[in-house]
Amino acid sequence: MPITPTSKIWMNGELVDWDAANIHILTHSLHYGMGVFEGIRAYETSGGPGIFRLTEHIERLHSSAKIMMMDMPYSVDELVEATKLVVRESGLPSAYIRPIAYYGYGEMGLNTLPCSVDVAIACWPWGAYLGDDAATKGVRMKISSWTRHEHNTMPPASKTTGNYVNSSLAKVEALKAGYDEAIMLNPQGLVAECTGENIFAARHGKLITPPITSGALEGITQSTVMAIAADHGYEVVIGDLARSDLYVAEELFVCGTAAEVSAVNSVDDREIPCPGPMTATIAEEYSKLVRGEIPKYKEWVELA
Repeated sequence: MPITPTSKIWMNGELVDWDAANIHILTHSLHYGMGVFEGIRAYETSGGPGIFRLTEHIERLHSSAKIMMMDMPYSVDELVEATKLVVRESGLPSAYIRPIAYYGYGEMGLNTLPCSVDVAIACWPWGAYLGDDAATKGVRMKISSWTRHEHNTMPPASKTTGNYVNSSLAKVEALKAGYDEAIMLNPQGLVAECTGENIFAARHGKLITPPITSGALEGITQSTVMAIAADHGYEVVIGDLARSDLYVAEELFVCGTAAEVSAVNSVDDREIPCPGPMTATIAEEYSKLVRGEIPKYKEWVELA
């Protein structure tokens, strides 16, 4: 999806003009894929732009950096305030936000220990990742031929830039084959996640989502969905899913900051009831929750 420029980007403690937010061609992370990032959304609310679960996202950014042995030069509180500043400066009522930490210019080679860590935060207007009607019409999925990397290869618990080479290969394969998105299996043949979303399958009236041990990222949207499901009396199980479980699912949906809650209408050309009743309810509630319209969860929406 194309990016629409906004006015400023926060880089290493300063707001710089969008077109001036440049890095050197020999920036370390450009060559070796060693960086960590987050995807966050701000939604239009009655009090102005509300950033959904901002602090949790920045805490996960710090956790990703720790896993990668990257020393973050800014605290969680500093990056929370910087994110709010970028959103305010943009003037946008709603936005997609991308914080990223990466090794900058000055050192080359695989040893990251001498490298400086640079941090930037940008935001821009961005619609639903899998389409505006994905919550109702659903998306077509395929099982990828690419295997999700396992914990001792590339740590999937860290939202690391280099990890997404794996996801990008799967995404492009699916698109070129005529599908909307790919589902990735781990080396044991069990469902991990999609290229950028967690997955929920309904089996025997229960919602099942794969565990972190499967290779799935611990999703913030995933935990939000689980809270909504509990409020509506839906049983949610963190458990293994085989590809055949997806083929015979009573309903199926994926979720993530970019994709929000998107129904799935087929997997490998096996049709799935779409949208299922639990999917429809959760998608509707999620849309209200992120905009601060459900009092129980208003603290999750931090005004910029």
